[in-house]
Amino acid sequence: MTATVAPPAEPQAEPPVHKASTRRKLVPYWLLLPGIVWLLVFFVLPMVYQASTSIQTGSLESGFEVTWHFQTYWDAFTEYLPQFLRSLLYAGTATVLCLVMGYPLAYLIAFRAGRWRNLLLILVIAPFFTSFLIRTLAWKTILADGGPVVEVLNTLHVLDVTSWLGMTEGDRVLATPLAVVCGLTYNFLPFMILPLYTSLERIDSRLHEAAGDLYATPATTFRKVTFPLSMPGVVSGTLLTFIPASGDYVNAELLGSTDTRMIGNVIQSQYLRILDYPTAAALSFILMAIVLIMVTVYIRRAGTEDLV
Repeated sequence: MTATVAPPAEPQAEPPVHKASTRRKLVPYWLLLPGIVWLLVFFVLPMVYQASTSIQTGSLESGFEVTWHFQTYWDAFTEYLPQFLRSLLYAGTATVLCLVMGYPLAYLIAFRAGRWRNLLLILVIAPFFTSFLIRTLAWKTILADGGPVVEVLNTLHVLDVTSWLGMTEGDRVLATPLAVVCGLTYNFLPFMILPLYTSLERIDSRLHEAAGDLYATPATTFRKVTFPLSMPGVVSGTLLTFIPASGDYVNAELLGSTDTRMIGNVIQSQYLRILDYPTAAALSFILMAIVLIMVTVYIRRAGTEDLV
C-alpha cells in the first residue's frame, strides 16, 4: 500500500502593503492641495502681476508696457520717504500701546478671571462684531472738538503735553497724529490680547508655585518665569498688530489730515485717484520689503520662533 503524498500548498499572495502605504503618504499632499491652489491663485499670481506692473511705463490712456523701469522704485521711495517713516512710527507707537494695555488684561483673563474668563474673552472680540469702518468712525464722535474726552484731557493738561510733543494741535485732537494712533491702537488691540492670552494660558501653574517655594517675589516670578514663557505670545501679538497697522489707511483717512497721511493712503491714492499703477505697485513692494526685514530682525532678536 503506497502512501499518498499531498501536493505542496500554493503560497498565498501577500497583501499590497506597498500600495496602501504609498496612498497613505499621499493623503497629506492631497489635503494640502486646495490650500496650495488658493495661495497660487490669490497670492502668488497677484504678486507676480504687481511685480510686472511696477516695472511698466505709460499711462492709463495710452496703456502700460513692461520696460523694466526699476527707477520707479527709487523715485517712489525718495519721494514718499516721509510717509514711510510716519507709517512705521504710528504703527510702532500703536504696537507698544497695545502691548502695554493688552498684557495686563491678558494676564488677568488667563490667571485671575475664574468663571468670568469666557465673558471677558467675548468682550475682547466684541469689536469684531461690527465693521472696521464703523468702529473707526465712532472715534470721530469720541474725539470730537468740545466733546467730553477732549474737555477731560484739556482739564488735566494732557493736551499741553501732547501739543509739545507734536501729537496734537492746541485743544484739537481730531486730524492730529494722536487721533490716528488712538484709532490704530483701538482697532488692533484684540490682535495683541488674544495671542498673549493663549500663550499665558499654556504656562503650567506649578511653575509659579515652584518659584514661590524658592522664595521668589511676585515681581521676580513674573520676570524670570511668566514673561519669558509668554514670549511667543508677545512676538505673535506684536507682529499681528504692527504689520497691518503699518499698511493701514482707514484710520489716517478718517481721523487724520493731509499732514498725517500714511503710506497706505499714498498707495490708495495712486491706485484710485492718480491712476499711476507702476508707482503704486512699487510702493507696495517697498513697504513689504521693509516690513519683512524688520520682522526677520525682530524675530531673531526676540530669541523665539515658537509663535502662537
